Amino acid sequence: MNNTTYSPKAGEIERKWYVIDAADKSLGRVATEAARLLRGKHKPTYTPNQDTGDYVIVINCKDAVLTGHKLDQKVYRHHSGYIGGMKETSARVMMDKTPEKAMFLAIKGMLPHTRLGNKMVKKLRVYAGSEHENAAQKPEVWEVK
Repeated sequence: MNNTTYSPKAGEIERKWYVIDAADKSLGRVATEAARLLRGKHKPTYTPNQDTGDYVIVINCKDAVLTGHKLDQKVYRHHSGYIGGMKETSARVMMDKTPEKAMFLAIKGMLPHTRLGNKMVKKLRVYAGSEHENAAQKPEVWEVK
């Protein structure tokens, strides 16, 4: 009987490219699928302490939907580091000006807040429109349910 736990080596990890179309889909649903792919949870070789995930391209972020009253009630905050440096942006303004940033922040928040998460987020590409510059990687389409 073999009592060893399988742990994939760096050379054994196979990475694919996936495209997720966010048009007319909930921002949160798209973000959870993207985070799942980035972490590698869809693979049988998933290991929590290793980056076994794939590359993800999210397109049409400007057409993503926020349900309920989130457009008016959700607030994005960041701090400049100076006294009185708290900046606030409503979800409506964020989706109008930089929808790719709203999607990026949603996905990043679902990844580990460690060096491993920083490594995973580097495999994410987010675009506001339907055009992306990663056609050479031959990405597969990933359907969000």
